[in-house]
Amino acid sequence: SFQYILCAATSPASKINEETVTYLNQRQSYELRMKRLGDNSSFQGGDQLKSVVRVVFHDRRLQYTEYEQLAQWKSIRPNERLLDIDIPLSVNIYDIRKDPTAVNKVEFLWDPNKDTSVAIQVHCISTEFTAHRHGGEKGIPFRIQVDSYSTEDEHLHSASCQIKVFKPKGADRKIKTDREKMEKKTDKDKYQPSYEYTILTEEYLYDHPRTSPQLNLCAPTEAAFSSPANNSYNSSFQSTPDLNRSLQSPTNPVPAPTEDGGDKGGTMEPLAPGASIQETQAWLTHNRFGNYVRTF
Repeated sequence: SFQYILCAATSPASKINEETVTYLNQRQSYELRMKRLGDNSSFQGGDQLKSVVRVVFHDRRLQYTEYEQLAQWKSIRPNERLLDIDIPLSVNIYDIRKDPTAVNKVEFLWDPNKDTSVAIQVHCISTEFTAHRHGGEKGIPFRIQVDSYSTEDEHLHSASCQIKVFKPKGADRKIKTDREKMEKKTDKDKYQPSYEYTILTEEYLYDHPRTSPQLNLCAPTEAAFSSPANNSYNSSFQSTPDLNRSLQSPTNPVPAPTEDGGDKGGTMEPLAPGASIQETQAWLTHNRFGNYVRTF
């Protein structure tokens, strides 16, 4: 298995049994430590792993329009990347690739027998994808997702965590505000403590992420999530979090259309986890989600 640790504190305002959220400052470098747990003796003589780090939307509604949202962001900032790597601060990563058409994604090779970390920077803030009214808009959460592969492109592991990104120093102020609010609460036992590090939680992907790069179908629901912060961090980077929890896609019952355009009494059939692109497109069309077919 794998372990990824983001060196940024979790919010103290996360309730027990809810996913923690980690606040980041725009354009600040954050260390993401990477480790393959267990026996790595098979990785000798320069054998390496490939990992893809991306920033995706946490909200399911925005996930389905991710391609259009990112294209619009890129048109406004033609010379910027949404996600970047601070190469001088990264350790033991090689063959770094930044696709100019995928501004939210970076990939690189690394040796599991060496201490490895990548310094990432998020260049957008959470309010950039919200409807602007008269100020005070609530920023949307993102996810940092890491997908790891063998050099033969076999998918090995995926994990992610929820983040919110603020203007420079805004994350520090938000953490301070959350702590002050928690001090005044009488039901502190209903909230998780803040942890200095954020452990990314393992996910099971519906689609191979390289087959459908614009769509993230692995965002967890609150009911299925076990907070990564419940796993203690060991400074020697040897601690093993509980990475055996499956994150299920929400399957909220939605009335399915009948031939005459009405709703029938049952619920729509859920999309099969192993559905192909063509089957996914057919499912979207059948269930009146035709506007999202072009996402694939």
